[in-house]
Amino acid sequence: MRFAVEPLLSSERVDAMRSALLAPGVPWRSGAETAGWHARTVKHNRQLAQDSPLHGELAQQVREALLAHPLVASAALPVRVHGLLFSRCGAGEGYGRHVDNAYMKDGRSDLSFTLFLSDPASYTGGALMLETPAGEEPVRLGAGALIVYPSTLLHRVEPVRSGERLVAVGWIQSRVRQADQRELLFELDTARRALFAAKDEEVFALISRSYTNLLRRWGD
Repeated sequence: MRFAVEPLLSSERVDAMRSALLAPGVPWRSGAETAGWHARTVKHNRQLAQDSPLHGELAQQVREALLAHPLVASAALPVRVHGLLFSRCGAGEGYGRHVDNAYMKDGRSDLSFTLFLSDPASYTGGALMLETPAGEEPVRLGAGALIVYPSTLLHRVEPVRSGERLVAVGWIQSRVRQADQRELLFELDTARRALFAAKDEEVFALISRSYTNLLRRWGD
């Protein structure tokens, strides 16, 4: 299951983040430094140095916003948000077809996410292309919006034709490894919240029991 959060960050927060990232003297490095051996040949971007104070500050802001969002909590069931990278692509830069590593330095990658930080009108090209059974699905969201998708999907970033694409990417380790189980739990959680709002206490209790016991069975 993939889902969008529109927006995750306010326009004011995005503007401040973008200004900080594009300020003079910010340490940008080749994206190939963080790519696996098989992805280095297709990864053509720049990334904010992970050991910089700015990276630590902005990554914490994104992590807190993700963990505080109710849709992310219900649909992703996050144990941790990890591996955050801030990526910059100018004309001719992009990221070829690849799948994310199963394990990153700080956790398992069950779900991947891209947080768009550039106004889509400020650049051309640069769509995130997700490979699905129905074919490639282009994703190009507004500044501050987030797409979350299974890390099992092949995907790529189209080369930017003009302007500059700025995003934050990272991974979520979920309490539940299997995507179909997470989707079923999300549907049950959505149903029980609707029942709670409708004050149907008896059915709410039954659905909550099923939800909780399935989470107990399927959770790591």
